[in-house]
Amino acid sequence: MKSQWSDKTAKEAIKRYAAQGVGEDLALRVYTTRLLGQEPRLVLHGGGNTSVKTRMAPRGGEAVDVLCVKGSGWDMGDIEPAGLPAVRLQPLQKLSALKELSDEDMVNFQRINLLDASSPNPSVETLLHAFLPHKYIDHSHANAILSLTDQPNGEDHAKAVFGQRLAMVPYIMPGFSLAKKARQTFLANPKVQGLVLLKHGLFTFGDTARQAYERHIRFVSMAERYLARARKSRARVFMPARQPKKIASLAEVAPILRGRMALDLGNGAFKRLVMDFRTSPEILAYVNGRDVARISSVGTVTPDHVIRIKGWPLVVPAPETGKLNEFEIQVDQALARYVATYRAYFEKHNAKALPKKKMLDPMPRVILVPGLGLFGLGASKKDARIAADLAETTVSVVTDATALGRFESIPKAKLFDMEYWSLEQAKLGKGAEKALARQVVAVTGGGSGIGAAVAKAFAREGAEVVVLDLNLQAAQDIAREVKGLALACDVTNPLSVKAAFDRIAEIYGGLDILVSNAGAAWQGRIGTVDEAVLRRSFDLNFWGHQRVSQAAVALFRAQGTGGCLLFNTSKQAVNPGKDFGPYGLPKAATLFLMKQYALDHGREGIRANAVNADRIRSGLLTDAMIASRAKARGLSVADYMAGNLLGREVDGQDVAQAFVDLAKAGKTTACVVTVDGGNIEASMR
Repeated sequence: MKSQWSDKTAKEAIKRYAAQGVGEDLALRVYTTRLLGQEPRLVLHGGGNTSVKTRMAPRGGEAVDVLCVKGSGWDMGDIEPAGLPAVRLQPLQKLSALKELSDEDMVNFQRINLLDASSPNPSVETLLHAFLPHKYIDHSHANAILSLTDQPNGEDHAKAVFGQRLAMVPYIMPGFSLAKKARQTFLANPKVQGLVLLKHGLFTFGDTARQAYERHIRFVSMAERYLARARKSRARVFMPARQPKKIASLAEVAPILRGRMALDLGNGAFKRLVMDFRTSPEILAYVNGRDVARISSVGTVTPDHVIRIKGWPLVVPAPETGKLNEFEIQVDQALARYVATYRAYFEKHNAKALPKKKMLDPMPRVILVPGLGLFGLGASKKDARIAADLAETTVSVVTDATALGRFESIPKAKLFDMEYWSLEQAKLGKGAEKALARQVVAVTGGGSGIGAAVAKAFAREGAEVVVLDLNLQAAQDIAREVKGLALACDVTNPLSVKAAFDRIAEIYGGLDILVSNAGAAWQGRIGTVDEAVLRRSFDLNFWGHQRVSQAAVALFRAQGTGGCLLFNTSKQAVNPGKDFGPYGLPKAATLFLMKQYALDHGREGIRANAVNADRIRSGLLTDAMIASRAKARGLSVADYMAGNLLGREVDGQDVAQAFVDLAKAGKTTACVVTVDGGNIEASMR
C-alpha cells in the first residue's frame, strides 16, 4: 500500500476550507480522513474513525480545546468538516478517572459537550481518541491487520511484524472500557506509534495529519508483506470440492434464491430483499472450497460487520444445469437450517442479556453459491452492495488468514453483543420504509413521456427502477435521475427481451413489478390500410407486451412471491378513434391479454391491471399532432387537451400515479383504470 499524500492537494484543501471558515488543523484532518476512506482495503461503508485535537470557539464564546472526531452517519471517503463534530476535550478527558460508564451516559455526556448541539453524534470510540494525548489519530479496519490478528495466536504474529513500534490491545467491545484499556496500554508503552486492537483494527498517532496517516500506511504495508510471504508458500489455500460439470446460469439461480429470502407476511404480502452478485477467482476459490461451510460459520472478520451481514452466511449447494428443481429443494433445506441456527443463537445469548433484546429478522444477508460466487442482500440495492462489499472483504481477509494459520473470529457471545448493541444498530439509520421499498420495477419505454414519468413515480415510492428503452441514451438519462439501471431493450425482438430480463435478474436478483408501456401509434383507414402497417403495430403494441410479460412472469414464478403486471392500454382499446384502427386493435388485444394473465396466474399471486389514458403529451401524441387535431376540430390547443368532463388537461404524472396506485393495491387484479379527465365513451362501466 502506498501513501497518497500530496503537498499540493493538502495545500488546496487548506485554502478551500479556509474560505468556509475552517482552520488548518481540521482541513488537514478532512483531507487525510478522505485518503483513508477512499482505500477499500482500509475502510468500508462508515467503518473506521479519525480525530484531531485543536481549539475552537462556540458562537459568541471563547476558544476552548476540542476534539473533532468522526460523527455517526458520515463516511470517511467523502467526509466534510461537518462530519467531524467538535466536542469539548477537557470534560471528556476527566472521564478517564471513572471506573465505569454506561453506554447511555457516555453518549449523553458526549452530546452535552458538543460545541454545536445540531452536530451528529460523535463516534462510539470518541473516548478512546480523547484519552490518548496525540493531536491526530487514525483508525481503520485494515484487511491486512485483520488477517494478521484474526488468529488463535494473532498477537504473536503482530509482534513479529511490528516489534515495539505498536502496542497490543485485546479485543474489547468499543466504548468506555475499550477507551480505558487503550489508554492503559499506551501509558505502559508511551513510545509506540500506534495500537493494534486484536480482531478489530489499527490505530496510529501523529503530531501532524501526514505523520499519523503515513504511519498507518506503513504499518499496513508491513502486514501486507508478511501475509504475502505466507501466501507465496502455499500454492492453494482452500482444497476444492467436486463441482457439477455444468453450473446453472446466474440469471436462473438469482430469482430462486431471492424468492426464498423473502419473509412471508401472510395474505400475499412479502418482505423482500434486493441482491448484489460478486464473483472473482479469489471468491470462487473460497466458495468452492471443501471446508467452506465450516470456515464461513466462524464469524465476521471485524465485529461491526455483523450489523450488516450477520455472523455467518448461508451456504447453498452448487446449482447444476437441468436440475434446478432439486436445487430449489436443497436451498429450502439449507435456509431452514440457517434460520433454526440463528434462532438458537439468539435465544442462547439473549437469555443472558440485560435488557432483553427483540430478535432481528433471521434471514441471511450473504449467500455463498459454489460454482458461481456470492450474493449480498439488503433492503435496497445500496444495502445489498454494502453487504456484498463486506462479504468480498471477508473472503480476502479469511483467505490471507488461512494461508497464515487458522482464521478465528471473536466468540459468538461477543458477536451477539455487537449485533444487538443499540449504538451499532443506530448506525443503520432505521426509519419508516416507503411503500414500494424492497421491490424491483421494470418500465418499458421508460426513456421518455409516460414511461419516464412512471419511472420517476416508482422511484419516489422507494422502488428499485430499471428503465428499458430502445434508445439507450434516453434510458440512461432517466436511470441516472432515479438512481436506477438503464438497459437497451427492443420489445419486438425476443432475444433483446431475454437479454434484458436476464440482466435484471443478474443485477437485482429478480423482478416484482413490470410496467409494460412501450408503444407507438400507427394510423390508417382500416379498409385500405396496408397489412404490413397492421403487422408492425401488432408486433409492438401487442406482441411487445406479451414478450415482456412472459419474461416477467418467468421471474415471478421462479421467485414464488407473486408479482404485478401493469399495462398501458390506451382509451383506444375501448373507444376507437377514426382512422386509428392500426393502433387501437392491438391495444384492445392487450387489454384482453391483461385479463388473461389475471385469470391464468392469479392463484400464483400474480396480479395484472391496466391503465387507459387519453390525450397525454408524449412521443405518441406530439406537439405537431396536437396542433393538427386541435385545428381540425376548430379548437385551441388548450381546449383540445382539456376536452374532457372535468375540463382539465391530463399529463404523464397523472398516468404514472395510476400505475403506482395499482402496484400498491395488493388485492386488485383484472382492473382497468381510466385516466383521461372523463370520457363517457371510453368509460369501462
